[in-house]
Amino acid sequence: MHADGLNSPPPDGFIPVGTSLVYGKVIDGLTRCAHYHSVLDIIAIRFPCCGRYYPCFECHEECAGHTAQRWPQSRWEEKAILCGACGKEHSIAGYLAAPDHCPACRARFNPRCSLHHHLYFEMTE
Repeated sequence: MHADGLNSPPPDGFIPVGTSLVYGKVIDGLTRCAHYHSVLDIIAIRFPCCGRYYPCFECHEECAGHTAQRWPQSRWEEKAILCGACGKEHSIAGYLAAPDHCPACRARFNPRCSLHHHLYFEMTE
């Protein structure tokens, strides 16, 4: 356990958050990772290529062993966003409608995550 009471990541590269597992270079039980670890970096994204949650595209790139795929718009109703604060899963459409906070617990998300949406989701131009 960290001094702040959060779970330390196990040595095998994943950590439980709610009822899900988050893979990659996770550094705490709120889904922060070695790449993005501000107080607001508390979401993980389930990648459609492997069905696993990762905190960021860099974690997937470094740990998954395959090329990432983006979510097609036809699948945006699927639950693929995980709040690290409360462990609730949300649909991509729900997340994109309110990307600054968790609809369940109202925890704030990093607004700069929107700069990377094109890496996770097939966006219309």
